[in-house]
Amino acid sequence: MMMAPPAKFWDRVAKRYSKQPIADEAAYQKKLQITRDYFRSDMELLEFGCGTGATAISHAPFVKHILAIDISSKMIEIAQGKADAENIDNVTFKQTTIDEFSAPDQTLDAVLGLSILHLLDNREAVIAKIHKMLKPGGIFVTSTVCMGDTMKYLRFIAPIGKLFGLIIKVFTTMELQDSLTDAGFAIDYQWQTGEGKVAFIVAKRPE
Repeated sequence: MMMAPPAKFWDRVAKRYSKQPIADEAAYQKKLQITRDYFRSDMELLEFGCGTGATAISHAPFVKHILAIDISSKMIEIAQGKADAENIDNVTFKQTTIDEFSAPDQTLDAVLGLSILHLLDNREAVIAKIHKMLKPGGIFVTSTVCMGDTMKYLRFIAPIGKLFGLIIKVFTTMELQDSLTDAGFAIDYQWQTGEGKVAFIVAKRPE
């Protein structure tokens, strides 16, 4: 079973989370631009773990439609408020999890899973599910904390996070790559700002 941090945890921190500045604005903007290089105006996207909607809203002008989902109803409420304020009408925000979500096979052009894979209990199952939903040539974009690259001891202490409402999975960038390729993806692009930093990967379902 795939698991994500309890909704109550994210509901509790949603307001504070929405006000936090982006830690590395330049890196964030680069990731946005790289992602958009793959976009077309007729694309249907899914973003899971969308948080307060900043990325989905930013990408909205470049695609046909984005379905953005999150486990937290409070996060979704904030995200919808942002979209309404900016008159964004091609993003649909919905409170659900990637576990609960389903789409017919080969119907999505792109899936975004940003800052989320390390919070899932079974990333392989999630990645396999995403692969099935994507059209041939479709992309899965992920920006993932790979703490195993420099902090391997966290494999043993990360489960303690469960006590505080978080499940943090520790794995390396190579292990993440293997999860993607084992599911049938090809790594089309990869970038990190430095050793041990967040791994930004664009994985493509072969045509």
